[in-house]
This record gives sequence, C-alpha cells and structure tokens, in this order.
Amino acid sequence: LLQYTRGTVTAFAPFDARADAEALRKAMKGLGTDEETVLTVLTTRNNAQRQEIASAFKTLFGRDLVDDLKSELTGKFETLMVSLMRPAYIFDAHALKHAIKGAGTNEKVLTEILASRTPAEVQNIKQVYLQEYEANLEDKITGETSGHFQRLLVVLLQANRDPDVGVDEALVEQDAQVLFRAGELKWGTDEEKFITILGTRSVSHLRRVFDKYMTISGFQIEETIDRETSGDLEKLLLAVVKCIRSVPAYFAETLYHSMKGAGTDDDTLIRVMVSRSEIDLLDIRREFRKNFAKSLYQMIQKDTSGDYRKALLLLCGGDDD
Repeated sequence: LLQYTRGTVTAFAPFDARADAEALRKAMKGLGTDEETVLTVLTTRNNAQRQEIASAFKTLFGRDLVDDLKSELTGKFETLMVSLMRPAYIFDAHALKHAIKGAGTNEKVLTEILASRTPAEVQNIKQVYLQEYEANLEDKITGETSGHFQRLLVVLLQANRDPDVGVDEALVEQDAQVLFRAGELKWGTDEEKFITILGTRSVSHLRRVFDKYMTISGFQIEETIDRETSGDLEKLLLAVVKCIRSVPAYFAETLYHSMKGAGTDDDTLIRVMVSRSEIDLLDIRREFRKNFAKSLYQMIQKDTSGDYRKALLLLCGGDDD
C-alpha cells in the first residue's frame, strides 16, 4: 500500500508489545480503570503496533484486548479506543457495513468514504468487504440507495478514474462546456453528465475543468451544484468536487462541521481522526488553521471533555498557532 508520511501517528520506538500489553492489563485489572495509561498507549502506537499489542495480550493473559476495553470503558471514549484497535485494512469496510445495516442508511458515511478514497483504496475496500462479510459491497449499497445518488456511488465504486497523465486542454474545454450546458444553461439539470465527468476523469484534468468552468460561467462549480441539485446527490457531488480540489481541505471542513454549532457529531469526529491519523492529519490540521481561524487542536479542546478529549488531542498531535 501507499507509504503515507503526513500522519500525526507514526511507529513508536523503542516498541515492546509485551510491556504494553502488561501495562494495559494492569490498567484494567481489579477495581476501577487507569484510563490515562490506556489512552496514552493506544494513541501513541500506530495501528500495526496496536495489533501486535492485542496479540501479545491474548498470548500473555488469554484475554481479548478489545473485549476488555469494551467492558472497562464507556461512551465516546470507549468508541474511540475500540476504533483505534480496528485493523487499518478493515476500517473503511467496517464503517461502510455499519452505514448500510439495519433501519436507515447513513448516507454521510457512504459519501465521506467513497468521495475521498483513491481508486486503489476503493478496490481494496471492496475486496476486504467480500472477504470479511461474504457480501458484495456494490450490491449492498445499491440495495439501500436510489436515483442519481446511487448511480454516482456505483461509478465511484468502479474505481476506474482516469490515471493522472498529462492534461488535454481540448478535452478540458469540452468537459467544462458540457457541465455548463448540463447545469446553468438547462431547464432542469442533466445529472448524468455531472456523474460521468466528476466520477471518471482524472484529478488533474478535473482541477483544470473547474478553473475553465469558472471562466465560462462566472460560477464556481460548487455554486452550480448547490443550485441545480439537492439532497444526498448534492452532498455527494460537492464531496467529490472538494476531494478533487484537496482531500485534506475536505476533511478539515468535515471535522469543522462535526464540532461547530450545538452538539458534536462524535461518530464523524472519531472516524476522521482515526482513519486519517496515519495518512494526512498534519495536512488536515494545516488546512483547518488556514480556513477556520482557529486550530483543530483548539476546537477539539473547546468541544470535547475528559479522557475522550485527552485521547483526541494526542491523536491531533499538537497545536497550530
């Protein structure tokens, strides 16, 4: 897999899985739990190391670390610690499975994951989904969604976006004109054109298309999508456009909205902090500071409390003044 280097969490050294397992057992044994030890160990080791700790824990004590965490911890703090323990390769597949099971589908999760992951990552998610859950992810998603929203999800699930090799200016011009005619110039919108172009063209090509679109129409493509579409399709199209422009900026905005206003969307906060902690959280922090007049660290500090806050701040890895 890709070697990511913009994460806040990296391999801990010197690492001793057995010593960590012993420390965790001691922290959870007997009356009361030493949460500080639990959160410090789990947020400062990377995912691969956490898996080694779980394995050492079972070897030494014949106990399942995740089961122990679930029985000793509660609430959002428990959810965060258990999420950190989920093997990295299965994280997205697991999130998608839970987004499409039971009553009601969590469109937000489908949108966030499928708009932001690379084609290679999407292929991997599909494979893991099949292995782990013995089900076809595309079938599951099409069974729970409909309309143009469903069609764009299916296009993204094909993971066949054009590779980034040189940009053909003539095609850029053509795509920008097609989008302009399908949206602003049309009575009603030709959503299919948006779906095909935004779902299949290369990232560098689309960035040029967005510039050209602005020149032709006088609008940002986001403004047109906002006016011409609605509901889940609108949210997905906007997420795709934002991720084409900048994945870290998209996640900075996602984190900001998870905390702004009354109440916190903790599921989103946890999912993004955990899933990006070893990939690009440093870049996300930079975009956050640039776009929201405060740092991610400051916002987490203001919006959360207790051990949950301590753990999130450790994952955040520092402030950006």
